[in-house]
Amino acid sequence: MTDSGGPKGPIVFFDGVCNLCNGAIDWLVRHDRKRQIQYASLQGTTAAQTVPDHLSEGDPDSILVWVDGAVLSRSDAVLKILSYLSPGYRFLATAGKIVPRFLRDSIYKWVARNRYRWFGKRDSCRLPTPEERATFLP
Repeated sequence: MTDSGGPKGPIVFFDGVCNLCNGAIDWLVRHDRKRQIQYASLQGTTAAQTVPDHLSEGDPDSILVWVDGAVLSRSDAVLKILSYLSPGYRFLATAGKIVPRFLRDSIYKWVARNRYRWFGKRDSCRLPTPEERATFLP
């Protein structure tokens, strides 16, 4: 959160009970060496205050990104996240935009739809380690 009480960006919102999503967050925490990204579970209060209702109802996308007042979803969110990492990942993010969004999103939706079946589900949301606490929002 910023001093004005609003969130600072980017914030990656993830499904806190999804094993695939939690694995992705673990990977991001390790690769975000500049600690630019903040994280919040879709089941938490930050998501309730920040994510538009139409994105959080029903079966939400497994990962959303809030940046500069806008919420990105699906493959656009993944590419935006990669743009905050090392130069190699930034290149992948740029190259990924060559693929038409409808194709990227089709693959994203297929994985998101099957994530619980393929990777399983937790009984509760991921808790950050003491070292990670500063980058995780409620």
